[in-house]
Amino acid sequence: MTKGEVQVTAFEANSTLQPPIVRSLELNAENTKNPEQLTMVRKKETRRRNRRKKPMVVRNNTSVQELPEAEELISDVHLSIISNLSLCNGRNSKEVAIPSGTVKTLNKVNGDSGISNATFPRLPFRRLRKKLLILDINGLLADIVSPPPKEHKADTKIARRAVFRRPACRDFLKFCFERFEVGIWSSRSERIATRVIDYLMGDMKHKLLFCWDLSQCTATGFRTLENRHKTLVFKELRRLWEKHDPDLPWEKGEYNESNTLLLDDSPYKALLNPAYTAVFPHPYKFGDGVDNSLGAGGDLRVYLEELSAAEDVQKFVEKNPFGQRPITENSASWDFYLEVISTMYSLPSSV
Repeated sequence: MTKGEVQVTAFEANSTLQPPIVRSLELNAENTKNPEQLTMVRKKETRRRNRRKKPMVVRNNTSVQELPEAEELISDVHLSIISNLSLCNGRNSKEVAIPSGTVKTLNKVNGDSGISNATFPRLPFRRLRKKLLILDINGLLADIVSPPPKEHKADTKIARRAVFRRPACRDFLKFCFERFEVGIWSSRSERIATRVIDYLMGDMKHKLLFCWDLSQCTATGFRTLENRHKTLVFKELRRLWEKHDPDLPWEKGEYNESNTLLLDDSPYKALLNPAYTAVFPHPYKFGDGVDNSLGAGGDLRVYLEELSAAEDVQKFVEKNPFGQRPITENSASWDFYLEVISTMYSLPSSV
């Protein structure tokens, strides 16, 4: 077989290349013919075969391809289907075979265009999403202080609050967008969270999958242990996994415990989530001095680099603890949080 030829047996053309409707019509026609009609048809087929001693030629814009003599009749419908397989350039082609039930090409890529010389039907491809990384704002990307300290000049002021951007914040965000799908979940009000995000991210904010604030948190009716003026809220990941907001840009169930990580400096906010779906870095304070946690080679950056390549988030976090420990029954504050949860769900406060 010379370069550019296509080998197709009549059986393969009949069984593989025909649309189902064509095969169905042919079967119905055969079943309705009487013996005399069948004899006449066979004579016609014999005469046609005799006229097809020479190989058939299919011409296109760039090359001539020969079809070897078929042992059975190949209808014009079959030839039309074969020509539509775009076997249009034999200059760089090796042998192309179309076996029954499959379509394969051994064509090389055209060096001039960078496009394969043969185009065949492809299976649908669904891009696999990267893991979902959910970032807090205050204590992770910045230190938001109220009232503003008089002895230190803030990077900016928003709603009478001083905002100190964490070192390497912008570079860290670029890294996050490269390795993860990223969303923001702040426990600040929408009014403040939106303005802080605008300042910290600039145009990068358009890459966020979502931007949630206090209104998407689970209220408890309690105040935090650290600040009696601050409401205690939880961030329930199931709201994301179950797609409580229909505008979230993914299908329900696409994200789960195995591919989602919450980054928050407050461990209590993850109390209602499955274990090992959150990491709690130590909070950033503008007066802490040198801080390179978000920069290249920084501890949090390195940790996330490794996690992005891991197969399962939960398994990775369990084997590689980072930052503050999660709140458990062994924590000094456990009795308080048990009371909070018991009150919310009408459970007994002790067992």
